[in-house]
Amino acid sequence: MIVCIHQPAYLPWLGYFDRVAASDLFIFLDTVQFERNSFTNRNRIKTANGPIWLTVPVRLKNHLEKSVIEIEIDNSQSWKKKHLRSIEQNYRKAPGFAGKFERLRLLYTPDDTRLAELCYRQLLFWLSELKIATRVVRSSELGVTGSKSDLVLSLCKEVGANVYISGPFGRDYLVKRRFGEAKIEIRYRDFVHPVYPQLFGDFVPAMAVVDYWMNCAGPGIFGKE
Repeated sequence: MIVCIHQPAYLPWLGYFDRVAASDLFIFLDTVQFERNSFTNRNRIKTANGPIWLTVPVRLKNHLEKSVIEIEIDNSQSWKKKHLRSIEQNYRKAPGFAGKFERLRLLYTPDDTRLAELCYRQLLFWLSELKIATRVVRSSELGVTGSKSDLVLSLCKEVGANVYISGPFGRDYLVKRRFGEAKIEIRYRDFVHPVYPQLFGDFVPAMAVVDYWMNCAGPGIFGKE
C-alpha cells in the first residue's frame, strides 16, 4: 500500500493534492503541534495587485502546548465573509466561477469551531472536486505517538504501508535505515508545478487550490502513475 502523510492545510496548494493522488491512503496528520504562520490556517490567492493571504484566525493561547486537533477558530471575527468576498471579487471573471462559487459558498456555511475540523471537511470537498479517490484516515483515529521520522514510520506500520511518499523536505529528517528495516520504501516526490491559464498577467505558482479550480475545467492534472 502506498501512503502519504500531511498536516491539515487550509485551501492547500496543488503539490499537497499531487501526493494524495499518487497514494492509496492519505493520513491527515491532526495530532502534531500547530505551527504559527504556517500553511495550516492560511494560503494565498492571486489578485490584480499580486497574491494576498487568506487566513483563518485561531485562538493562540497556549498553542505551543496543543496539537492541531485542539486549535480553536476565532469565530468572533468575520473571516468567512471576508474570504468569500475576496474570492468572489478576484475570480468572478474566471471560466469556472459561475458554476462553482455557489458550491464554495455552501462549504463555508457550517460553523466549525476547531481548525482541524474545518480543514478535514474542506479536504473532502476538494478531493471530490478534483476527482481524487484516495482513502483518507485521521491520525487522531490511529492512536499512534512519536515525533518526526519515528512518528511517520509508526503511522506507516500501523496502516500496513509498504511505500511512503514523502515531500522533498523528508530528505532532511527521515531515517532511511529504519524504514528499510521495516521493509517500507521511501519515495521522494518533487512536485513539478503545472502552468495553467490564470487571471491577472504572468503566471504565479503555488497559489491555493481555489485558483486552479476556478481557472481550469475538470480535475486535469491528477492521477496515479
